[in-house]
Amino acid sequence: MSASVLYDTPGPKAAVRNRLYAVAGSLAILALLALSFVRLSDKGHLAPEMWDIFNYSGIRQNIADAVLATLKAFGLAAIGSLILGVILAVGRLSDHKPVRWLATAFIELFRSIPLLITIYAIWVGFLTDYSMWALALGLSVYNGCVQAEVLRAGINSVPKGQGEAAYALGMGKTQVMVSVLIPQAVRAMLPTIISQLVVTLKDTSLGFIILYPELLQTARLIASNTQVNGQYPYVSTIIVIGAIYIGMCLLLSALATWIEKRGRRARSGGAPGATGTPSLVVDDGRAV
Repeated sequence: MSASVLYDTPGPKAAVRNRLYAVAGSLAILALLALSFVRLSDKGHLAPEMWDIFNYSGIRQNIADAVLATLKAFGLAAIGSLILGVILAVGRLSDHKPVRWLATAFIELFRSIPLLITIYAIWVGFLTDYSMWALALGLSVYNGCVQAEVLRAGINSVPKGQGEAAYALGMGKTQVMVSVLIPQAVRAMLPTIISQLVVTLKDTSLGFIILYPELLQTARLIASNTQVNGQYPYVSTIIVIGAIYIGMCLLLSALATWIEKRGRRARSGGAPGATGTPSLVVDDGRAV
């Protein structure tokens, strides 16, 4: 019986027991899903009429407008969080203590405050008439703090020889950070950065609290203002809107996978110096 770093490889009896647990758990989940389906069907939530509402042009237009509003807020928040993340990451790595302390305090403060409170405070205190900007700013602040920690970890993971070689060539600290450390940190942490962007996309749903017409707010309005057979189509609306969220997140995740594979192929494309350790290449083509 071999052992890994985290656990012992299960023996024959343990393997059989694990398979039984997996089968029993799967059957229990299927039973719960079947029970939920039957109960929803008995109450009429799965009737065809509940789904026919999505054939109305008005409702489809509302959903399309909501998707566009969600993507607008996400685009602003994604750009803002990445820019703020770079600034805060550089600030935390600064040689000047006041700058480092200020960046650290900002990150720890807004990572500790619930995102919903941040968005609501910005909306009530500063941007009451601009709910989209309040949502985008709140998302930028919180996710920017998270992205800053991701980038800082990536910068610290770059071999010290990279920075030392750059300083030996006469580069300044800013030039080393911008030209050498940050690009390598972004490549190393790209999957985590994209994963946090997926979280940012999902968090746009918090815009309902400030009445921003994103997908969740639109779903609430559709379900509460449309009556079918004496019932409100909450279940069908939740399923449709949830499927849209899942689709957008999967597209963003697929983009992350494609970018990661493309970067991996570029690094292993047989270029000089593409061995087990990275090399610092300067303008005249020399590798250090």
